[in-house]
Amino acid sequence: MALLPILEFPHPRLRTVARPVDAAQLEDPAFQRLLDDMFQTMYEAPGIGLAATQVDTHQRFMVIDVTEGRDQPLVFVNPTIRERSVDLRAHQEGCLSIPGIYADVTRPDGIVVDALDRHGKPFELRVDGLLATCVQHEIDHLDGKLFIDYLSPLKRDRAIKKLEKLRKGRD
Repeated sequence: MALLPILEFPHPRLRTVARPVDAAQLEDPAFQRLLDDMFQTMYEAPGIGLAATQVDTHQRFMVIDVTEGRDQPLVFVNPTIRERSVDLRAHQEGCLSIPGIYADVTRPDGIVVDALDRHGKPFELRVDGLLATCVQHEIDHLDGKLFIDYLSPLKRDRAIKKLEKLRKGRD
């Protein structure tokens, strides 16, 4: 396994809308290695979700593991949200592509997502809370959207200025 470079805001490819994965691709050992590399990258970062777009692969798949023990890895290929609850929940979100920036984002608390697993088997998952937030966040990446897009212009500008300041401190 290998660590993959993560695109960081404001990289323009983070705004790319990912194309669907072809079912035949799921049988390719290189695709399976890429999934494993994405999990390793996500865990090392550390994070709880990583969309293919973030590692400069513009296809509709993502990896997630919201467990503390990092023992329930989930792969979503060609995910679509079929249902959204009317109940909303504000959750503080961060992003591996916008390191060090966190903000409250309000999203539906529960969703039903349809996807394929890493081997192409279709599944439906009914989730709420943190996992629902994470799934929605990662699907947004596949649609070229970032969590800071949900912020007011003032909060977004503050977040971007803070990110620039954090980068200067890293250099």
